[in-house]
Amino acid sequence: MKLPPLSPQPPDTPWPTQDWPLGELRRVDHAAFDALVAEAFATKMTATLGETHALLVVQGGRITFERYGEGFDAASTHHSWSKAKSITHALVGLLVKDGKLDIQAPAGVPEWAGDARSAITLDQLLRMSSGLKFSEDYAPSGGSSDVIAMLFQEGKDDVAAYAAAQPLEHAPGTYWSYASGTTNIVSRIASRALESHGPDFERFMRARLFEPLGITSAIPKFDKAGTFIGSSFCFMTARDFARFGLLYLRDGMWEGRRLLPEGWVDYARRPTFQQAGVESNRYGAHWWLDFAGPGSFSANGYDGQYTIIAPGRDLIIVRHGTTPLALKDNLKDWLGKLAACIA
Repeated sequence: MKLPPLSPQPPDTPWPTQDWPLGELRRVDHAAFDALVAEAFATKMTATLGETHALLVVQGGRITFERYGEGFDAASTHHSWSKAKSITHALVGLLVKDGKLDIQAPAGVPEWAGDARSAITLDQLLRMSSGLKFSEDYAPSGGSSDVIAMLFQEGKDDVAAYAAAQPLEHAPGTYWSYASGTTNIVSRIASRALESHGPDFERFMRARLFEPLGITSAIPKFDKAGTFIGSSFCFMTARDFARFGLLYLRDGMWEGRRLLPEGWVDYARRPTFQQAGVESNRYGAHWWLDFAGPGSFSANGYDGQYTIIAPGRDLIIVRHGTTPLALKDNLKDWLGKLAACIA
């Protein structure tokens, strides 16, 4: 599969390590764009999209549109929810670059020694294809939800141990199933590879990922076992989420230096095998695909958190808010229309 090329930073555009360069919206259908923005910010809680707290557009490496909802501004931090999964992908990439992890090797999870789960690779975990049983249900009606139990109930003190204890439901690599537990296993694998947990692992995150990009607002959360809860919890400003998006739009390069391994961004955006019935939500490796048209990829989070990257248009869209599950499809359609306004 041929992927849309990732553009370098324009030579006349400074990197936003200190301050974001600003520009004017270009190649945009202003009438359609303005109507969509008006829909999002018509009231604090809209009937179609819920609350929009932040909307930011980056074109050609410059912020060309930025607006905040009532009670929010450029300094406000926003919940990542599952956008943190894509941050976890970047952390794994740093360790692959250092030679500390091999994504094609068995993941080496201690709980799986001696059973069929020991064959699961890090690649299969990153592609949500481990075959592990896990219920990813944020609104269970009478049934159990592993994601709620892991994040807020009996699993919250050691999220990776809770997830790693789940049995196999399918042969590894044969079945795609989105699961937050998978990411927390990956996060613990990263910690073990670095022999660093809790505050020490946070220092690694800041020194190797956040600080080189000029990200100053990041607040990653850890469980009592010292594992970064990479499935769900890294707060940042919209501008800093856009910086992270720009790292991927620029193929892992920043200010002329390669931060992520060569090919790591392409790895994230190559489609994972998905069984019949789920193709409308295409997935790569800890990034979603095609939410803003073919070739786009995105970090998506619960309640309507998005960082969308459209390489063919050198475009990033960051949206934060509170969108009820019942309006999730409305928001997805709205984001697609917004991206389509920009040629």
